[in-house]
Parts: sequence; C-alpha cells; structure tokens
Amino acid sequence: MPLTALSALPFAVMLIVAVVDLSAGPGVGFLPLVSLGPAFAGLVGGWRRTAAIGTVALALCVALGLYNGLIDARRGHTALVSVVGVTAAGIVAAVMRQRRETELASVRSIAEVAQRVLLRPVPRSAGPLRTAVSYSSAVAEARIGGDLYEVVATPHGVRVIVGDVQGKGLEAVETAAIVLGTFREAAPEEPDLAAVGRRLERAADREMRGERFVTAILAEVTGDRAVTLLSYGHPAPMLVRADGTVRFPEPPDYALPLGLGVHGALAPQPYSVDFAAGDQLLLHTDGVTEARNPSGTFYPLGERAYLLKEPDPEAALAALRKDLAQYVEGPLHDDAAMLLLRYR
Repeated sequence: MPLTALSALPFAVMLIVAVVDLSAGPGVGFLPLVSLGPAFAGLVGGWRRTAAIGTVALALCVALGLYNGLIDARRGHTALVSVVGVTAAGIVAAVMRQRRETELASVRSIAEVAQRVLLRPVPRSAGPLRTAVSYSSAVAEARIGGDLYEVVATPHGVRVIVGDVQGKGLEAVETAAIVLGTFREAAPEEPDLAAVGRRLERAADREMRGERFVTAILAEVTGDRAVTLLSYGHPAPMLVRADGTVRFPEPPDYALPLGLGVHGALAPQPYSVDFAAGDQLLLHTDGVTEARNPSGTFYPLGERAYLLKEPDPEAALAALRKDLAQYVEGPLHDDAAMLLLRYR
C-alpha cells in the first residue's frame, strides 16, 4: 500500500465509523470501533502523530457517546478505555519502529561504505580498453552479494578478474574480500597471469575454511591483438567479433575453483584468444547464464550478443541487464555480474 494511503487510513477508518454510527441512529453505538484509528496510526509517522490521532479518536468517541446516550454507560466507558489503551500501545509501537528504522539506516550506511571498499567502480578506461560493469543482486536492496570483479591497469597489461563466491551472507563477503585484496596486490607485481593465479591459490588455501570456494576467471590484455585467460572452474566468457559472430572460448583443461587446492588438483593453464579492435569480451558469472524464464529455459546469452552493439559500453550492458530482467519475469535467483571489455 502506498505511503500516502497508509497515512490517510486512520482518518478514513474513523470517518467510516462515524458515518455508520450516525446512519444507524442513536442507541446502536459503534464506539469501540473508533479505536481502529489509533491502531492504524502506528504504521507510519512518529509517536507524536499517533498521540494526536489518539486524541482525535478520543474526542470522536466522546461525541458519538453523547449522540448515542452511552457516555455514562459501561459500554461507553469501555470504548473510552479501549481508545486510550490502543493509543498507548500505538505510541510504544511507533517508538520501537523508529528505533529499528534508525538502526537499519545505520546498517545500510555501513553496507554502502563496505561496498565502495570491496566492489569499487571499475575505471571507464584502462590502458587500451574501455570497460563497463553491471551487478545485480538476488537479494532485494542488497549492496553486496556473492560476485566479485576488478580491473587493474598494470605495467604488464590490463588485468581483470570476475568471480563467484560459494554461499551468501557475511562469509561470502569475507571470502570476496580475500580474493579481491590478493588480486589487487598481485596484479601489478607479478610478471605473468599464471603467477597472479598462484598468489590467489595460496591466499585461498590459507584463508578459506570449511567448504568455501570461489570460481573465477582472470584475463590479461597487453595490446597485441590477444587476450590471455586463466579459469578456475568459471563459466567461459562470451567473445563477440567485429562481424557479430559469437564464441565462448573454453580452457584446454578444467581446473578446480579457488579454495579447493588441498585436493591436489593441477593448476589451470593460461590460454590465449584473438582479441582485436572491434571485438568485445564479456566476462560474467553463472547468475547470467543460469537465469531461467518461467518455463525453466536458461537465458540464451549467445543469442543476445546483438544487444552489445551500442557504442557506449555502459549503455550496452544496461540493455543486456534489462533484457535479462525481462526474460526471467521476476527477481533473479542468483547474483549476476557482467564485465565488458572493448578496445578504445
């Protein structure tokens, strides 16, 4: 119900009670129903507003009691006590609700600060590339979810990571912070992408406990008409050629996600793909490709590549995000992150 309707509801209820009572004539009396006014008052506004509506309700109850000749009867006294009691309960409820709203606003403020630290806005340009990012959380009004991304311009080229943390909540945020912090430190320092990956593996094996893990894909663009990819159990990116053809370059061998190195699996091997001017590379999480419409069909990302034809990469991603939301016809069931790379 809209906020304006909730604000008017107590007065509307008391007006209806008064009209019905007057229409029924003296002697009938609907006095106890007047307490519905202050009962609804606590839904919006502060305690002062609730007290004011309670005062109006008490005055209305006295007026209707005089009209019905019940003001001195037990029924009239009961109605007056009912209005006073409901008003007092409404005042207490309004005070508690305002305290919760204050606490919630504080938590949201902290979450926004954490989001700016953890998932910083990517630069619009990095080295020879133009970049854009889109993040949609499966949790309503959430600022931080289980997906992560970063773009770092280094002396060794532009290095990118997109990842998906297993699980939700504070543990997922902690895991994402470990991976992003290590990547931001290692990307400018390590001479090749495999070395960056090894730093991430060591940090994940050292810091992650229990069954936590992260699927991730790293990319490196040095401007030599190729992109180097390194995948840790992550969905293959979508490569859109200048002529509109689409492919999903898969790794030569699949590797376990970060955090599962204790199982003794082999480290992933970097692989290169042609990436020239006019091409586009979309790195994404499985929240995009595993999104389903009401009939249960997965989102056909490859068939939607034409949506990326917008000259502005941010507008292109906005069009793709809008199409994804229309396809599922409702809220997403998983976080969905997309990061688009183009040559400037």
